[in-house]
Amino acid sequence: MKYLASVSAIVVFLLLFRVSRVGGKTVISIDDDDGGGGQSIRVDLDLSHVVRVVSERFLSVAIDASLMSDEKFVNLLNSPKLRTLAKALTPAFLRFGGTKQDFMKFKPQGRYFHAGDNNVCEKLELPPFLENKLKQEWLLQSKTLLQEEVEGKYKKTKFSEYAVDLLYAFANCSGLDLIFGLNALLRTPENSWDSANAKLLLKYCGSRQYVMSWELGNEPNSYQKKAGIRVDGYQLGQDFVHLHQILQKSTLYHSTGLYGPDIGQPHDSHKDLLPGFLEAGAEAITACTWHHYYVNGRDTSLEDFLNPVVLDTLATKIHEVLETVRSVSPGKKVWLGETSSAYGGGAVGLSDTFAAGFMWLDKLGLGAKLGLDVIIRQVLIGSGTYHLVDDNLDPLPDYWLSLLYKKLVGPEVIKAEVHTNFATKKQVRVYLHCTNRKSTHYKQGAVTLFALNLNKDQVTITLPSHIANSTIEAFVLEAPEPGKQSLYSRSVKLNGEVLKMVDDRTLPALQGSELPPGEPIKLPGFSFAFFVITDARAPVCK
Repeated sequence: MKYLASVSAIVVFLLLFRVSRVGGKTVISIDDDDGGGGQSIRVDLDLSHVVRVVSERFLSVAIDASLMSDEKFVNLLNSPKLRTLAKALTPAFLRFGGTKQDFMKFKPQGRYFHAGDNNVCEKLELPPFLENKLKQEWLLQSKTLLQEEVEGKYKKTKFSEYAVDLLYAFANCSGLDLIFGLNALLRTPENSWDSANAKLLLKYCGSRQYVMSWELGNEPNSYQKKAGIRVDGYQLGQDFVHLHQILQKSTLYHSTGLYGPDIGQPHDSHKDLLPGFLEAGAEAITACTWHHYYVNGRDTSLEDFLNPVVLDTLATKIHEVLETVRSVSPGKKVWLGETSSAYGGGAVGLSDTFAAGFMWLDKLGLGAKLGLDVIIRQVLIGSGTYHLVDDNLDPLPDYWLSLLYKKLVGPEVIKAEVHTNFATKKQVRVYLHCTNRKSTHYKQGAVTLFALNLNKDQVTITLPSHIANSTIEAFVLEAPEPGKQSLYSRSVKLNGEVLKMVDDRTLPALQGSELPPGEPIKLPGFSFAFFVITDARAPVCK
């Protein structure tokens, strides 16, 4: 009886994956490792067809428009380190936008350079002493911007050709596809969008042959709160039609991407905004964008970041948006145009730590599975605490997670369905894609299983005899030290080694750990990992 009591106390945590073939499908069963049968989780992995294919730029990044609040800070984009980090995330979109974009005007000053010139990438490199000075000053500027956010009073600013040049040069030198967010709060007396300033910017960018896409406005559902202006869905759609007509007349931008309306996640108070916008302006946009954050950054905890109930709220919001778009504009692609863990600039001490990776990786897995085409991470650099690089421009845990995702995960989503009555089912979350085919290291037909373990105890994964000899490479990401407190760390270990840049221009080789054939796969407590099954021979991945 004492033995049985011990077993029942640990059965919730100790799991064992078992793989077999059922009806032409690969089935992974997860059993408690107590030797007595116990509870089980079965995961069906159907390698016979692809559920959907997302954009090759699925994981994309943003630069917060606050960086241009004083355009001297845009020079930080000339940091060789930041360029190295950005380049490694290609292919990706680079969205320039956020709250501040709707309080900014383009004011030509005759100070410019051609960002498309040969050797401009080398010419613009920021000297170390100037980079350090700007980083120190940016810390003070970030506090000012945070105060604006808290008070809800946003200072209007101007930017010149030079700031645009710097932004475009960064995107161009890094190989990212720039999306520029225009100010939608420039209104006429009739409350339609005043396009005069945008035309001025478009004319300049066109004269320089700057190839980019466009957005108009950021979170129009909050215009009343932020600026005392209300714009309904129909008018918003008309504003986009207006911009689309302007782009159509441009030699360079007539077929460029136009994305919007960048609304916040669905709430009762503005649920009519998206349908109204789509009815009036769906034909003008290339993809429909919306924003999502799980929690309020000023009122959250580590428990929220590890809570499967919190993670599952994303699915509800995705379904709501997809249902609206499909009913009004069927076939229109849907993007998460801005997203991270917590709104209000992020959660201090959480959004830039290892713990944030659970929300980020689950969002990538769930978003692709449910039908989002692109997810744009807020933010590569900018104000707040949800960035991918720290104040020294060194990569944070979510950067390394994003880099591994880019390296190992392809755009083809494969069905992975869990069946169980097990109480902690949702605390072990599993997703499956074809392995990134651009990674020549792996054979055709390889698949990448990525998993999150929200439990404190280890999960053990074993493979059945018919694929026991398959080569598996494991990429396990953990906090630097054992225990829950280490989840607050701004460092991350890959297979036991803390990840760091070799130097400002060199990233480390992200090596997997090849597992001995037939040996169980171990997923530690409070960790997430990518497992590349190189000999899966999935026909849909060839």
